Amino acid sequence: MWSGRFRQPLDPEFERWQRSFPFDQRLLQEEIAASRAHAKALLVAGVLSGDEYATMLRGLETLSLEGHNFLNDEEAEDVHHFVEKQLQRIIGETALKLHAGRSRNEQIATDLRLFVRASCDEITGLLLDLVTVMTSQAKLACMAAMPSYTHLQRAEPVLVAHWLLAYCEMFLRDADRLRDCRKRLNFCPLGSGAIAGATLALDRETVARELSFTAPTSNSMDATSDRDFAIEFAQVLSILAVHLSRWAEEFILFSTLEYGFVHLPESYSTGSSAMPQKQNPDSLELIRGKAGRVIGAAQQLVITLKGLPLAYNKDMQETQEPVFIGAENVRMMLRVATGFMREVKFDLDRMTQAATSGYMNAMAAATYLVGKGVPFRRAHEIIGKAVRLGMERGLELHEIALADLHSISEAFAEDFYANVTLEAVLDCHDVIGGTARAKVAQALAAMERRVKQLQESEAVDVHA
Repeated sequence: MWSGRFRQPLDPEFERWQRSFPFDQRLLQEEIAASRAHAKALLVAGVLSGDEYATMLRGLETLSLEGHNFLNDEEAEDVHHFVEKQLQRIIGETALKLHAGRSRNEQIATDLRLFVRASCDEITGLLLDLVTVMTSQAKLACMAAMPSYTHLQRAEPVLVAHWLLAYCEMFLRDADRLRDCRKRLNFCPLGSGAIAGATLALDRETVARELSFTAPTSNSMDATSDRDFAIEFAQVLSILAVHLSRWAEEFILFSTLEYGFVHLPESYSTGSSAMPQKQNPDSLELIRGKAGRVIGAAQQLVITLKGLPLAYNKDMQETQEPVFIGAENVRMMLRVATGFMREVKFDLDRMTQAATSGYMNAMAAATYLVGKGVPFRRAHEIIGKAVRLGMERGLELHEIALADLHSISEAFAEDFYANVTLEAVLDCHDVIGGTARAKVAQALAAMERRVKQLQESEAVDVHA
């Protein structure tokens, strides 16, 4: 492709080392799609005849269908070289005209944008699948309660559905971030040339439309040398991976005998080669572990680009694998998480029973005293003393006799007990975003509507 300038061949070891085809072959279909669009631009520009254009399209179609049979090519330097070489094998000398008016610098920028755009669409769809399954589980949990935790200590009772909807909110924000990322990357670098723009009068707007981009990029140096879209994509995946890791960690904890809230599905568990009784949450542990790979890939991208002058540099070859690593791992993490959520079973009785112990109605008890005119700080102190009394006697707050409560404060009355039942404690959080039963029912219905709207708009965006 560039040997005319050189008298000596590449050192064999360096030649093998600098090849990117072993990993950028994943961009084969993107490269073929971009080549089709470029061929049409060459036809319009008069570089290709009608017959040559038809031959080119036939060759590219053949390569699209059969190219996977030749991916063990040990001579191709990169996916661009591979397509050029294979196209020449299929249609002969006409293939050599395809590279007129373009550079590999713009080709890889285009291919990577096409890959990231498709990945945004696919991962968004997977996120919505997960949220759909999680919402279904939340509905099945009905009005069952569970303890919530701060500092891994029991805090206040919440509905199981409220807990699951918390993760739904996180995952929907991840989907929004992917959609935002897609909008910013959806501009076409083809026609940017190596650095200064194409040397042929190519219709860049038509090329952009052919590939479903919003428009051509506005600056050739920026288009061929920046990978901010890849960084943004990788960082969005990092946040998503953190959310998945936190979700997995909670399910790991809740599946232990110490909690007993979750029954692991056998299809997403493994056993021990030494201990016959074991059922291990390997699927969840791998989600938690592979989150580190996704986060690491994002950091690699930033570090690679931070010191590069304009425009293209060979260092940028190292920006491709982190994108692939992040996308492939997140896809599998989401598929496994969705399958797990579909099959997992909750011990709702045990969860609800746990929600009635550990003085988790203390906040509601303090609120009760505030309703009796006691300043909150004073109410906090009184309930703290009541908790201490209960701990000393092995009683929950609602089990302490009224006479004993009066020894702490005369503000307590018979109606205290009705205000610290599980149902009353849940329903006192009757605000938007709270765990009151009516508010959670509304939130569930709203979540289903939001997911449906996103799925419908996603179907439109993918074909836009």
